[in-house]
Amino acid sequence: MKLFEFQAKDAFRQCSIPVPNGVLVESPEEVSSALQDICLPCVIKAQVLQGGRGKAGLVKLVKTNDEAKEYARFLFEEKGVRRVLVEDAVDFKDELYLAITVDATKSKAVILACAEGGVDIELLATTAPEKIVTQMVDLDQGLSGFHLRNTAFGLGLVGDRAKAFNKILSSLYQAFRKFDAELIEINPLFLTDGDLFLAGDGKLIIDDNSMSRQPGYEVTRDHYEHEVEYQAALAGIPYLQFDGDISLMCAGAGLTTTVFDLINYAGGTVANYLEFGGPNYTRAVDAMELCLKNTRAKVILIVTFGTVARADVIAKGLADAVARFKPSIPIVTCIRGTNEEEAFEIIRSLGLTPLSETEEAVQRAVDIAAGRAS
Repeated sequence: MKLFEFQAKDAFRQCSIPVPNGVLVESPEEVSSALQDICLPCVIKAQVLQGGRGKAGLVKLVKTNDEAKEYARFLFEEKGVRRVLVEDAVDFKDELYLAITVDATKSKAVILACAEGGVDIELLATTAPEKIVTQMVDLDQGLSGFHLRNTAFGLGLVGDRAKAFNKILSSLYQAFRKFDAELIEINPLFLTDGDLFLAGDGKLIIDDNSMSRQPGYEVTRDHYEHEVEYQAALAGIPYLQFDGDISLMCAGAGLTTTVFDLINYAGGTVANYLEFGGPNYTRAVDAMELCLKNTRAKVILIVTFGTVARADVIAKGLADAVARFKPSIPIVTCIRGTNEEEAFEIIRSLGLTPLSETEEAVQRAVDIAAGRAS
């Protein structure tokens, strides 16, 4: 679960990582009262789960009350932002990057640091990987002094500045473990004139498997760009919405991504990724309901292949969905696996043609979406 910046900074505070003074507001009117506690100039930040907020015009340094109110109004009313963080501007002399994530292949935590903070770290990793300092940490043994010293040395920090940085890194590792993080990141990590470090921005992603140990964080509409994505998340069905016109309804993440690629190779576009495999394979009705809520879709393409996930059960679920929703857009099916013959009979009873080849089903869906078939 990805947290908003204000939530990440609250986690930082709990682990003694300094952050700028800030107030969370939920309307343009609340900005005036927030400015009584925040010094000008200040920074107005949209609280959205989107990378590159600065480049997208969702973060701005403002110098007057009127400018702050007008920019907050812009975010709330024109950008549809629900929450805004009003925060003290920081007078800094340098910016660093610091993060801890998981190296799943080695079952270890990895510290990532760079003396050039405030930049697109993924791009820097491609163009100048030698600038990124990495330290692997055994999760059982934990953070040791040599991890701290090696990281600080790699960043060119010495003396009191290195000691101050080591406190930040120790606290960040504490937060990484406390919140069961997949990723915890400070970018930029401000270095002030007084050689103090301050988290200018914060990112914290909690491992979904540990959410039962992390009370207080709930999935909200703000976590998703589209309403259907939010409804799918509440239903426990993996769903992503795109701009294409072929609605995918597949069982198995690997098969779904393969079909996604085949659609693109065939010249089609995907309206949504929906995967109802595993324990969800009996939930064709719920899956179909989500697909039908995507108004971009011109055709629904169902592709499954299962052993435990029986073909006849999926087909029966499809029949129930058709009976309930009476979809007005075409449906293409390629449902195979255990009890395939029974599944084909159910599909034929719906007036649909059961297909056995994924490539044929994909091409048919692409042709329907393009108006070359019906």
